[in-house]
Amino acid sequence: MSDGNPPSSQPHQRSLLERFSHFLTGEPQDQQDLLEILRESQEKHLLDSDALNMMEGVMQVSEMRVRDIMIPRSQMVVVPKDAELETIFPLVVEFAHSRFPVIEEDRSKVVGILLAKDLLAHALQDKTLKVQDIMRPASVVPESKRLNVLLKEFRTERNHMAIVVDEYGNAAGLVTIEDVLEQIVGKIEDEHDDDENKEYISQRSEREYIVNALTPIDEFNEYFSADLEDGDCDTVGGLIVQRLEHFPKRGEKLDIDDFSFEVVRADNRRVHLLKLKVR
Repeated sequence: MSDGNPPSSQPHQRSLLERFSHFLTGEPQDQQDLLEILRESQEKHLLDSDALNMMEGVMQVSEMRVRDIMIPRSQMVVVPKDAELETIFPLVVEFAHSRFPVIEEDRSKVVGILLAKDLLAHALQDKTLKVQDIMRPASVVPESKRLNVLLKEFRTERNHMAIVVDEYGNAAGLVTIEDVLEQIVGKIEDEHDDDENKEYISQRSEREYIVNALTPIDEFNEYFSADLEDGDCDTVGGLIVQRLEHFPKRGEKLDIDDFSFEVVRADNRRVHLLKLKVR
């Protein structure tokens, strides 16, 4: 028998009660609420700063896309598919990468991946072999793929590098599992990294750039023939914080002269990466 109440009203009433309960208990309603709870936990010494930074990194990775961190095509270290193995040893030794994109005609046409360990194994047996004889298939991902999805694919497919392609199927750059992990744990230095030769600014399109927040202001000014006033700041990231008067969060924007800056990666201690559009 009916109790006199319309059955359709009960789910609606439960929904209202659940929402009211969440409000009373202080449970996070969105990602920003969760971040605030984590930051308060760090202030109360329930989390250390490293743990907080990694948690923030994990949340940022879920929102970032491959285009935000990829190494642009112009900066890829590549080898031609028809090169004999013995001819590419100097390049492999110079850059000391474990993997190299293999190209057919130019950098927009990546046809495979050369593993350094394969090169060493085969070159000792037959130096007349060509790169195309030992290269492996290239994993391809679109620029718009989310980083958390890419990381899962890297793990399940046991892959370490992917070629990023644009809407026309041409190679736009590359991304590695290390690039994704660095968004969570910070910069992973190895014995081949050279801080003095670090690329601070990389061009993505005619008017768009990715800028390391540690870029010295004088180098920025020289690169763009600009005249940003440094004040008490030495780096572009420091200038952004000074102008905003707080540590910015991902997505915050700031216009300075003819430059539009957008924060791509930051934590509660400093800005890491910026997207720049030149007007």
